[in-house]
Amino acid sequence: MAAREGSLVAAVLEHSGRLDKEHLGARVGRLSRRVEELKARDGQRRGGGRDAGLALRRSRSGLSVQPWGEVCTMINKKYVEFLPSMRGAEDLVAQVQRDLNVAGAEFTELKQQLERDTLVLSVLRKLQEFDTAVKEFHSALLEEQYVTAAQQLEKARSSLRILESRKGFELKILKALGKELVVQTQNIIYHLWQEWQKLIVWKLPPSKGSSSLEAVVLSELHLHTVPPQDKDTAVPPVAAVLQALAVLGELHYRLKDFGHFLLQYILKPLILHPSLEPVSEEQPDVLILRFESQELALDKASPMEVFDKIKLVFEVLHKYLLNVPLEQPGEGKVMLAELLGELIWEELSDCLIHNCLVKSIPTNSSKLEQYKEVIKSTEEFEKALKKMQFLKEDTTALLKYACNVNSHFANKKCQDVIMAARNLMTSEIHNTVKITPDSSVALPELPDPGSGDHLKMHRALNLHSGVVNVGSESRLSPLTLSLPTCRISCSVQQLVELAYHTLLEATASTDLCCLQLFSCVRDIFQLFCEVVPTYHRENLQKLPQLAAIHHNNCMYIAHHLLTLGHQFRYSSTSVLSSVTVTFVDLVPGFRRLGVECFLAQMRVQKGEILERLSSARNFSNMDDEENYRAANKAMKQVLHQLRRLGMVWQDVLPVNVYCKAMGTLLNTALAEIVTRIVALEDISAEDADRLYSLCRIMVEEGPQVFNPLLEEDKNKKYQEEVPVYVQNWMTFKELMIILQANLQEIVDQWADGKGPLAKEFSAAEVKSLIRALFQNTERRAAALAKIK
Repeated sequence: MAAREGSLVAAVLEHSGRLDKEHLGARVGRLSRRVEELKARDGQRRGGGRDAGLALRRSRSGLSVQPWGEVCTMINKKYVEFLPSMRGAEDLVAQVQRDLNVAGAEFTELKQQLERDTLVLSVLRKLQEFDTAVKEFHSALLEEQYVTAAQQLEKARSSLRILESRKGFELKILKALGKELVVQTQNIIYHLWQEWQKLIVWKLPPSKGSSSLEAVVLSELHLHTVPPQDKDTAVPPVAAVLQALAVLGELHYRLKDFGHFLLQYILKPLILHPSLEPVSEEQPDVLILRFESQELALDKASPMEVFDKIKLVFEVLHKYLLNVPLEQPGEGKVMLAELLGELIWEELSDCLIHNCLVKSIPTNSSKLEQYKEVIKSTEEFEKALKKMQFLKEDTTALLKYACNVNSHFANKKCQDVIMAARNLMTSEIHNTVKITPDSSVALPELPDPGSGDHLKMHRALNLHSGVVNVGSESRLSPLTLSLPTCRISCSVQQLVELAYHTLLEATASTDLCCLQLFSCVRDIFQLFCEVVPTYHRENLQKLPQLAAIHHNNCMYIAHHLLTLGHQFRYSSTSVLSSVTVTFVDLVPGFRRLGVECFLAQMRVQKGEILERLSSARNFSNMDDEENYRAANKAMKQVLHQLRRLGMVWQDVLPVNVYCKAMGTLLNTALAEIVTRIVALEDISAEDADRLYSLCRIMVEEGPQVFNPLLEEDKNKKYQEEVPVYVQNWMTFKELMIILQANLQEIVDQWADGKGPLAKEFSAAEVKSLIRALFQNTERRAAALAKIK
């Protein structure tokens, strides 16, 4: 009251002071102007002509003319009367200003005091609210009114947050209140957890971590959602417990634990074990959900069966547990089923996709039509879960996956094909099958490009008939574009068959699937070029037979790649008929892969031949018995190596490749022998005889290494054609003639550079041999002179 009166007085003083100041200021202004005017008049009067003017102005203004002395006396009198009033007014203004300052300071102090009192009052009110909420919380908790208790606890927590948010006003009691709030929160959570455990009871197998059928069949879920008749053991309704947990923000954690157990011990076992069947038993105060194992169960359950089992579980849960509306802070009313769905649906849908829908994808395009039943069942399953509010309306993960069956079929088919191809590539190479030009090859008949007809697969094209009709007039030999007889790996034959079957599957599929399968076949052959040389590297380097088989494998694949794409281009109305379908670009790579591997093995064999001949002591001093034995041994080792190679390559390599390879290796040995003998500076008669005998061994036994076929009588033809495959064969035989000939015979063989000797040796080489074989005589000089 005093504050209000003080403020009123201050306002009145302030108003009166403002009026006095304005009045006094106006009066002083007027008086000042009057004094100035009078002074001006006095000056005019003292001037000569100024009196007349003054009199004239006075007469015009209607004033009576008075003497100047009287005027000054009057002014002084007025001024003397006015001066004390003015000084009093100024003193009054100063006093008022001082009173105003004092009143303002008092007002500010009172205002700050009011704010402090208001703050203290608000704090006391919040403390009172906190205390009231805690008391009501204890009362509700004793009466097992968990929702009310949780709400009062949240009120207390809200009051405490407000108190803690006030800056510059910190109370030590707040820490104690915070600790008390934590204790009471844990207290109610403990009570709610006890009630939850009474409502939801899990009977789990002894080995909880085991996922075996024997373990999971022992799992049971007991739902005590109906209170018994005995009030002493009554539990609160499930809705009250759940709502209290929601108010406290603990529902998410409890539901997460429940969802984990539900997935691990109920839902996933139903997906992973086809023999399990869910069974629900309803008793007066409990609902039991358990399993029964069917003895005569299939290894793989259909998606429809799995969906029915999962749907049964959710129907039971929805009836006895999940059909509870809850008030979520900041979200409004939400069904418990929706909250649980948000927690477990992602993991459950992934499990259904990878362990159910993926396995149900057809492995053959002819069964894709039957998959519509799975799509329909998936759609009905999602609709049922949405009706129970377990899923939101925009959730369609399962249905999207099921509807995209063509893409999944292509992906699965490609994955299976790639895995099968890789298994074939890493299998043993030495298991072989014989390929002959007259083999029956199952290939699709190529349609007439001009007719526009799309022909289907026909019976195997039998090449035994002798000719192939390619037009109305032209005929080709049955061996045209055929692969020569050889042996290839069984795995490679299966790999090519796999490619044919995959492309045939592609022609009966959708455009997207068709292109994907076509790309998959290309990937198979590209994978072959990477996997086989790497996986079998050591064996290909060490074992000549495997190198030969790998060479044949590559040539066999390249042979089929030439026409593989064209055979299927017009085989259906698929997209393959409108795009460039070819594998021809892969042919050079396969041929190069096979040739490089075989040439690497040839280099190894050449190295071994040269290493063995290096122990022949340069074929010098053959009259020395030890040197002769060393040279003879080297010759026999080379022939043994060639015979061994001939055996491992026999009936493996094509005849022409076999003969070229053996001829190249034999030629390497002969060329090395010729080079070393020609380089000798002195050859005695005995040396010449022994060198001749050594060379004769090579000439007699060398052709015998040419045995490309298993039938001995058929190999004679190739043994007689040794000069065709051994480049230095005639050179070697001419060397043998020189070793046994006299000077005249050598000159005759040269025949002025036109004889057979001149075709195999240069003049310098012949002269070197003559100097080494014959002594320096006139006859030798004459013979040397004829060698030009």
